[in-house]
Amino acid sequence: MRTTSPNEAREELVKTAHYLASHALLFRGNHANLSARISEDRIVMTRGGNIANLTVDDFALLTVHGQILEGNMDPVMAEIVDMHVAVYQVRPSCGAVIHTHAPHVTAFSVAQKSIPLVYEPLLRFGLTEPVPVIPWAPRGSKASVEQIRDIAQHHPGLPAVLMANHGILVFGDGPMETAALLGTLEEAAELYILAQSLGGAKLLPERAVQDVMERMQTFGSKH
Repeated sequence: MRTTSPNEAREELVKTAHYLASHALLFRGNHANLSARISEDRIVMTRGGNIANLTVDDFALLTVHGQILEGNMDPVMAEIVDMHVAVYQVRPSCGAVIHTHAPHVTAFSVAQKSIPLVYEPLLRFGLTEPVPVIPWAPRGSKASVEQIRDIAQHHPGLPAVLMANHGILVFGDGPMETAALLGTLEEAAELYILAQSLGGAKLLPERAVQDVMERMQTFGSKH
């Protein structure tokens, strides 16, 4: 489990927000929410939905059960918090959670279509199965949150989940690592869509996951 100070976490989340903006991982409204674990039972989280001009003062300190300890959350964020803490509660190793409406992955969520394993770099982020779409339910509702929790708890090879007709939730070791995964998922989604004009994307071989894992172990490479 990754731990850090609140100030270090805030600074890294601001850096991550800038990364998302500069790599076209936000949609036109610059909507996203980010959080990072600072200890076993504490997280820092953006307190508003627009991260275009995020600063280190734009965060709140919460428990992994959603209780606000320091700072204020915008009213709209009340329904967002549960999505984040659901992941932290069942994945002790999780160090960060990001929710965005990145264009191409969100196209998959609107189509209610899983992102398949057609792009090898996804395997280097630990994906062992397609990124699924959970059935639509209002954002932050019990039905939606429980489906997110189920994926995070019972599918260790999945560091992301699409929310039908809404967007994507991605979780990883730390903020920048999670943003890099989001970027790779966005690439995979865009390449899949482009491949449709060439006859359609082709799935990786069944042995691809095992083969890539073996090579990463051999060469000490993560991504």
